[in-house]
Amino acid sequence: MKETKKATREIPMEDLLFRESISVMDDEAKAFYRGKTVMVTGCGSIGGELCRQIAACSPRRLVMVDIYENNVYDLQQELLRVYGRELDLAVEIASVQDRVWMEVIFKTYRPDVVFHAAAHKHVPLMEHSIVSAVKNNVFGTYNVVELSERYGVKRFILISTDKAVNPTGVMGATKRLCERIVQSRHDSATTFSAVRFGNVLGSCGSVIPLFRAQIEAGGPVTVTDKRMLRYLMTIPEAAQLVMQAGAMAQSGELFVLDMGEPVKILDLAENLIRLLGYKPYEEIDIREIGLRPGEKLCEELLDTDGEAVKTAHDRIFIEKDEPVERSEIDEMLTLLSKALEQASESLDQTGVVEALYRAVPTFRKPEAQ
Repeated sequence: MKETKKATREIPMEDLLFRESISVMDDEAKAFYRGKTVMVTGCGSIGGELCRQIAACSPRRLVMVDIYENNVYDLQQELLRVYGRELDLAVEIASVQDRVWMEVIFKTYRPDVVFHAAAHKHVPLMEHSIVSAVKNNVFGTYNVVELSERYGVKRFILISTDKAVNPTGVMGATKRLCERIVQSRHDSATTFSAVRFGNVLGSCGSVIPLFRAQIEAGGPVTVTDKRMLRYLMTIPEAAQLVMQAGAMAQSGELFVLDMGEPVKILDLAENLIRLLGYKPYEEIDIREIGLRPGEKLCEELLDTDGEAVKTAHDRIFIEKDEPVERSEIDEMLTLLSKALEQASESLDQTGVVEALYRAVPTFRKPEAQ
């Protein structure tokens, strides 16, 4: 095995962006969260950073909801070390799929603002675990949306993804349906919005930790396709975008961040190898292994017919499309619910995929790439 001591050095994520990092959130947005009870569902990479930045805004209370206790415990201890008694912090271990217990949480804390980040996000895994993706992403989101409206939440912000645009995989299709659920509440007293962004460098399950582990093991670094392009951003950029959009939201917007030009994943791999002190292809090889199920060569930020409208913030845009009505969402969810029941009886998930195709018109099978 190759000597890999150099790979232990710390690499700032900004060095891998191929552009200057940006500060998205302004003072007015920070002030919006001051004195409010803010709930975050899903406290992983993005949700956790949201919690850190919300805590810095002096909220009345921060409520963290997560099914995975290890993540939220570590985050809880970090925030307690930094803020101590200055921060009113509540932690609830719960699944967004559990409607009954989620209602208890909403009834107890009565949040003013909800950031919904809880989701299954791994593309290839969700191609196999289709039922779990639909239950957690779609019906979990529906639960939190319904409860936010019932308990008078002022702002609800869905964390979405560029994989929801013309999706070719189950994960992206479920997230697109989540966007449509949020958009169907355009007539609500609660302000609902969604924020869509690209790949987040260094987040759990992202490509950087994988590449780094491969480099530390002496290589090879594996890329699925040398032509693959992705929009990249840092975890702080993603969290700031979400908070800025949440403060700007009025009703039903789908916010999109201008992240510059997409980056070749091959270039990213080569750059990381160099930053860790090695020579690509000489000391650390790079190997192409083929696209995984549900993956696309190039991600998009806008739907095919989508129109990007500028906001007061020069890096944030709104995609304009026709919102779906609540009655249509109800029909889609009824169809999906029946498919889930059939799958639980036969262990055949085909019907669930077919129901997703009907619920998400832009969901398509991967073409030859």
